[in-house]
Parts: sequence; structure tokens; C-alpha cells
Amino acid sequence: MAVKPRSTRGATNNATSARFNVPQTEADGDWLDAREAIDGAALPLRTRVTIETPRTIITRNQSPDIPFDRSINPYRGCEHGCIYCFARPTHAFHDLSPGLDFETRLFAKPDASALLRSELARPGYRCAPIAFGTNTDPYQPIERDWRITRACLEVLAECRHPLTITTKSDRVLRDLDILVPMATRGLAAVAMSITSLDPEIAMTLEPRAPSPAKRMAAVRKLSEAGVPVYVSIAPVIPAITDHEIEHILERAAEAGALGAFYLPVRLPWEVAPLFKAWLDAHFPDRAAKVMGIIRDLRGGRENDPDFHTRFQGQGPWAALLRTRFELACRKHQLGKARLNLRCDLFRPPPGRQGELFGGD
Repeated sequence: MAVKPRSTRGATNNATSARFNVPQTEADGDWLDAREAIDGAALPLRTRVTIETPRTIITRNQSPDIPFDRSINPYRGCEHGCIYCFARPTHAFHDLSPGLDFETRLFAKPDASALLRSELARPGYRCAPIAFGTNTDPYQPIERDWRITRACLEVLAECRHPLTITTKSDRVLRDLDILVPMATRGLAAVAMSITSLDPEIAMTLEPRAPSPAKRMAAVRKLSEAGVPVYVSIAPVIPAITDHEIEHILERAAEAGALGAFYLPVRLPWEVAPLFKAWLDAHFPDRAAKVMGIIRDLRGGRENDPDFHTRFQGQGPWAALLRTRFELACRKHQLGKARLNLRCDLFRPPPGRQGELFGGD
């Protein structure tokens, strides 16, 4: 029987992973296993949030093909439900499914801003731009109430510390009061992720993210406010969204974006079976074609984990995407997303002693 996708969720199933010695869940014959088939409707899924208390908040990386060495993720899991999200497998670390659990069983880090202040105050800290939105979206729906991203921005603004934000949400506009003064000093930039302008495709790809129209409007408002803004077409999915590259770049230029970048779709670890199940549910007429092109892009594999090639792809399909993207950028005078944010303005937050005696 074909899987019936949930209209407000991305993944079509909640399979667990055996990669970390977590036993995979299977139906045990209980009547609840057949309830959806009997009732003819999917059971409602509610988002649950668990408080996480990490000891540090700045994540470091040494990847040679990533343009930043540190990031902050205020949340684990993401309610946007993007089916292609490369962060999905991280939920397996918690014995949870990279599928529906990733979208519905979230983790919030309310101590993030305090941890950030403490880490910036360390004597050996050296300033470099901190990236938000590298794993899960810092402006996903629960940010409306938890406001953890905003609290971190307030600390960075106070310390004049540079930052970048990648998001699919126009909720970033709520923090213009922080971002505009920072941008004026050369301390902030935003990348808005727009994978499709077709609302029906976006609704299945990213079911709980704001509509493409809202995201493009946010690009315009950020630009008009003086915040450097770029557009990320990530990922490009062959035979699903690749035909929109030129149109997205044209609209981005009209909205005031300074530049753009793109990435071919990646299917690491547990993302591949989730993505294939999504294709079977939403695009059964072209599922084989999509996967065939992806394998061509990835040297015959469903995923290429190697540095440098993992973000670009290889072969004629990769060359075609690159040529189309570069020609469209040139036509619409969009530059590459090369950020030159200032690090020389950084001032550490005052230590406990400075606070007691009124230090600056």
C-alpha cells in the first residue's frame, strides 16, 4: 500500500536508524499500528520541545570546504520539515528517528546566550564570524516563543561580534532592530534560503517553512533596511526544482540581493531513504529519473561525502547546473556570497569582576 504523506509534515515515515546500535522499530501487530489505515486519516502530530543543557554553545569545525569555523545552533531538530535536510541524521544520536521525530521532537537550549557570553569572555577567545542556521533553522516556528536566537544576537551586538544567518523564515525581520545597527558596522549578513518559487512544490519540500513569496519579500525588506542579504538556492533538486534557477535569481536581484549561491541536493546517511520515500509519495512519475540524475551528479552513488566535491557534484549534470547558475548571476549582476565582516570591533563582555565594579 502506498504511503500517504501528512499534509503538514515533510517525512512520510518515522523509521529509526540502526547506525548507532539503536534497534529499529517495527510494527508489533497492535491495533494502533493499523489505526491510520482503518480510520483513513493520519493521526495528528504535535510538536514537543525538550530543554537541553549543553556545557558550551559554540560549535567548531575544521572542514576545508566550509567558509566558517564556528557556529551556533539554538535548537536541535527543525519543525520546517525540509525533506532533504542533511541534519536529520543527528536525531539518531538521541535514539530518535531522522524522519518525523526530527520535525516533531525538538530540543531547545535556553541557556545559549549565557553560555555564549561566557565563551566570548574567555581570555584566549579570538574573534571570527559566527554562523547561525548551519544545522537547523534559527528562526523555525518555536523561536517565536523561546526567542533563543534573539537572545544570542543581543549578546553578539553588545560585544560587536560579527555573525551570519541562514534561514528560510521571514521571522528574521523581527530582529531588524538588532541586525540593522550591526550591519551598519559591518557585523551582520543574512542568507535567505529559497529553493522554489512554486508554492505547491515548496509545500511538500518544506511544509512548515514560510511561503516562497514571504521569503522573497523578506529579502527586499532586509535590503531596504541596509542589511546585506544573499539568496541560497540550496538544494537544487534535478527534475523537481532545477528549472527554477534562473527565475529565482532574477527575482532575487529585483528584491535587492547582493549575491547568491547554490548546492546540488545531498543525501547523506538516513536522508536518502527518507528522500526516496518522499519522491514515491509526491512525484512517483519521475522518482527514478530524479535518482538517476542524482547518481550521475555523485559519481554513481546516492551521496558523495568527500570534501570539495560534496557541495558541487561532478560530471555533465554538475557542469550544466554551474554554467546556468553563473550565466544567470552575470545577467542579473549578482555576486558570489563572499562576506567581509569586521572582526576588529570585537570587545569581550565584562567579566564578573568588571560587572561588580561597573567596568565597560
